[in-house]
Amino acid sequence: MSQMSQYIGTSNRIGTDVSPSVFLPTSAKEIEALGWDYIDVILFSGDAYVDHPSFGAAVLGRVLQSHGYRVAIVPQPNWRDDLRDFRKLGKPRLFFGVSAGAMDSMVNHYTANRRRRSDDAYTPGGKSGMRPDYPTIVYTKILRELYGNDVPVIIGGIEASMRRLSHYDYWQDDLRQSILVDAPADLLMYGMGDKGIIELADSLAAGADVRTLENLPQTAIILPKEKMPRPDENNIILHSWDEVKKSKRCQAENFKHIEQQSNRRHGATIWQQVDDRRAVKVNPMYPPMTTAEIDASFDLPYTRLPHPRYRGKTIPAYEMIKHSINMHRGCFGGCAFCTISAHQGKFIASRSKESIVKEAKAVINMPDFKGYISDLGGPSANMYAMRGKDETICEKCLRPSCLHPKVCPNLNTDHSQLLDVYHAVDALPGVKKSFIGSGVRYDLSMHHTGDKHVDSVNARYNEELIVKHVSGRLKVAPEHTEPHVLNLMRKPEFEQFYTFRDLFNRVNTKHGLNQQLIPYFISSHPGCKEVDMAELAVKTQRMNMHLEQVQDFTPTPMTLSTEIYYTGIHPYTGEKVFTAHTPEQKLSQRKYFFWYDREYHRDIVNSLKSMHRDDLLAMLYPRGVPQSGANDSRYRARQDKPQSRGVGNSRDKANKGNKSSTGHNGYNGNKRNKK
Repeated sequence: MSQMSQYIGTSNRIGTDVSPSVFLPTSAKEIEALGWDYIDVILFSGDAYVDHPSFGAAVLGRVLQSHGYRVAIVPQPNWRDDLRDFRKLGKPRLFFGVSAGAMDSMVNHYTANRRRRSDDAYTPGGKSGMRPDYPTIVYTKILRELYGNDVPVIIGGIEASMRRLSHYDYWQDDLRQSILVDAPADLLMYGMGDKGIIELADSLAAGADVRTLENLPQTAIILPKEKMPRPDENNIILHSWDEVKKSKRCQAENFKHIEQQSNRRHGATIWQQVDDRRAVKVNPMYPPMTTAEIDASFDLPYTRLPHPRYRGKTIPAYEMIKHSINMHRGCFGGCAFCTISAHQGKFIASRSKESIVKEAKAVINMPDFKGYISDLGGPSANMYAMRGKDETICEKCLRPSCLHPKVCPNLNTDHSQLLDVYHAVDALPGVKKSFIGSGVRYDLSMHHTGDKHVDSVNARYNEELIVKHVSGRLKVAPEHTEPHVLNLMRKPEFEQFYTFRDLFNRVNTKHGLNQQLIPYFISSHPGCKEVDMAELAVKTQRMNMHLEQVQDFTPTPMTLSTEIYYTGIHPYTGEKVFTAHTPEQKLSQRKYFFWYDREYHRDIVNSLKSMHRDDLLAMLYPRGVPQSGANDSRYRARQDKPQSRGVGNSRDKANKGNKSSTGHNGYNGNKRNKK
């Protein structure tokens, strides 16, 4: 056991003056204070170091520490100067670990319009420019230049995970090879690394050569192509890089296999030849973590604070989640635009009630806690403890979504255990209210099973959610209104939103509440045309719903929507799908979100007339078109303005996938509620 272990018992002391010694060391001075004469693992991260279970470097560092390894973290190293940040700690005994941070760096840096963002939520003070584009590649190349092949370099995190095979890069507008071709790492560890990082460290500590670790679960490695086997039930051979570069259809066909195997309980090994000599091998994921395993990860002695080196500076991403609690990992929603199942898997790994309550008590002890837990949720707030009724069916399942096109009849949708956790947390002294901020799947909570007990519990869940766990505004995500677009998104029909809205209003009236339902919508998603946005505008107009801040679809690696965007082909049907690509096409769709704003009236009128849709024009403006004082230049200037991301909403959290969010404002049908 390392000397660092002596501090484990003290790290639950939450305060503003916590000693650096209860954190993982970040400098030579801190290491010297610990009396260390070597370091086992050095983790390089594109994020600031926040010792909280929502930040990957902290989790992996604490997991390694709990197994007796000495770990140091180098957060946001300066890659521009003499590279002293890469030199200051020297060589680790076992390996370097490299991650871009909690978000793909390009989503972090750029808007949907490919404009540079002016801030970075994962940096002290929200300062931009503290990490390069593609830091996984940049950091790895620097480490190789400085240390050669003497020390293994392992890459991981969401940027590496989603780029483990050939992928479309929206920011370069081009197809790219596996990131292992560009980042000279020995191994790529994808998904959640809690289990893999220990197996890796133990193997290297036992004397194994990293180049021999070809079969480590949940890793990708480049091997000589001669090792690529013939295809069988345990080995899937994708179209090669040369083939996908020449044929978008081949790339689409590849994606179907990648998604299916990422969502299997026991996936096959995936191979893709990258050149005449080499192939990428992607080993299957670990089985979903057990409750004991995920508890062990969350119960580690996090200080729940940013490292003292950032004293006086605010880290926006931390401020949004510091009083929140993550209850589970995984998501079986299968939304076409989301990467979370590719990263965490579709099978739910849930913490025990005891572990969640323990963390809630740690939150209560924080000096700035005012009695309100900001989020008691997960990737999707109401999937906690849910699984298949017959697990043998799940063992064979290839469906990417358990909810689309219909809720799987084998899915147990009972919300009882979730309610039990809510009640336990709310009963704690010091908790005034626990909010559900991470978004709920109303198609799940409102699903009629025919089982009287389950249906009764779920009805109670919906009412308790609305009455007790809404901070004035409840986020839901219908995403669109038109059936064919929703089908491509793998989202439920819009009629379910109407049903949930009616329930929401009834419960509010019953309890004398005046809360808002905040629906999220996406423009320019594959399959969506301008006329579909006009239909959306009509339906939101009828609900007197004014959407101030909305979201354009941003293609991110390894999602179904991105593959359709790039290839123009649906990977599962082989059919061609229209997608808005040009700035003009995207703007023509986006303006319909703002049907109520005079600035957009002239453009909307002209567009609908050119489409010969006077019927939609009459429905959108039944009293006639208000006078517009806007011109096209003002409109386009507004659209090109860099947008804020709203760090706290569910779309922007890293474990929610990589949609590029602008944040949303919702309306209760009567009055506007601007942030």
